[in-house]
Amino acid sequence: MRDVLQDIMAVWEAGETAGVATVVQTFKSAPRPAGASMAVSPGGEASGSVSGGCVEGAVYELSQQVVAGDSPMLQRYGVTDDDAFAVGLTCGGILDVFVEPVSREHFPELAGVAADISEGRPVAVVTVIEHPDAVRVGKRIVVRPAAAEGSLGSRRADDAAVDDARGLLAAGRNAVVTYGPDGQRMDEGMRVFVASYAPKPRMLVFGAIDFAAAVARQGVFLGYEVTVCDARSIFATPARFPDAHEVVVDWPHRYLTSQVEAEALDGRTVICVLTHDPKFDVPLLQVALRMPAGQRPAFVGAMGSRRPHDDRIARLREVGLTDEELSGLSSPIGLDLGARTPEETAVSIAAEIIALQWGGKGDRLAERDGRIHHDEMA
Repeated sequence: MRDVLQDIMAVWEAGETAGVATVVQTFKSAPRPAGASMAVSPGGEASGSVSGGCVEGAVYELSQQVVAGDSPMLQRYGVTDDDAFAVGLTCGGILDVFVEPVSREHFPELAGVAADISEGRPVAVVTVIEHPDAVRVGKRIVVRPAAAEGSLGSRRADDAAVDDARGLLAAGRNAVVTYGPDGQRMDEGMRVFVASYAPKPRMLVFGAIDFAAAVARQGVFLGYEVTVCDARSIFATPARFPDAHEVVVDWPHRYLTSQVEAEALDGRTVICVLTHDPKFDVPLLQVALRMPAGQRPAFVGAMGSRRPHDDRIARLREVGLTDEELSGLSSPIGLDLGARTPEETAVSIAAEIIALQWGGKGDRLAERDGRIHHDEMA
């Protein structure tokens, strides 16, 4: 919903009803992930996508129906459906799409959710997408780290959903969770979709060089909140890094330590060390490779050719880093794409981050058999 939230809010604030279709679960080679949404206004304008074009027409019609007054509905599209190819899902995947009306009446908490997302505050929306009692379908509860509002229809269901939603929110994950009709665990009958809106993951780029500007652009493109840090004020300026959200003048290891102490990082954080200067790299990597479990980054990479890499590893061993700690370092940084320019190198770094996130190998798809998409994060 994040991508179409502005359009939904315009309809909501006007006191009208939008039809919102959300991918809640995918199987096989589905083109869009859980959480992808399409919004349809009362006037018929559409924004967003649930399938990259495959089933948009069919979902658009369902969205118009809920705008006109139909009840929320869960629809599956895929190769097991006789109509799959008729609606255009030729990729071989399966999508579960939940279509619902969104208005002040149906979703009174939306303004608060929109404010949380805009301000980077974590919030999750739990919606009943399947229940033996049709009245319960579409009910929702909004979950924050220390509060919740709304109801799924019973105290027991609310307690179970809030507990699970906070775990998913902490991990920044969307998921369908199954309970008994009244929230019983280890039972079936009710399914809810948990949409997590955690703050953007952070990318910390150390070293105010031309490669850093290109990496910052790639980071923003991938959805990261990007910080560029360097101790040299003459180089670390907003003018040199217009794409970065923040440019910090500080010793890299000192800045990273301050972020750890402030608990401002999490397991989605990526750290790119581009300085290839031992006086910056070694103390910085000491901190980065020894971060506490709750803040341990998803990726720590360091730039440098083979000789600087070997020297860096030797220096890190001298200051006491173990083989296990050093195993968390990607160095030299990036995938082997034959990159030469800063922009090409930034693509290779971004490619490595994506590959590690999803368990990809970096092979040419044309030379591989089997499925293209990876379902779970590595």
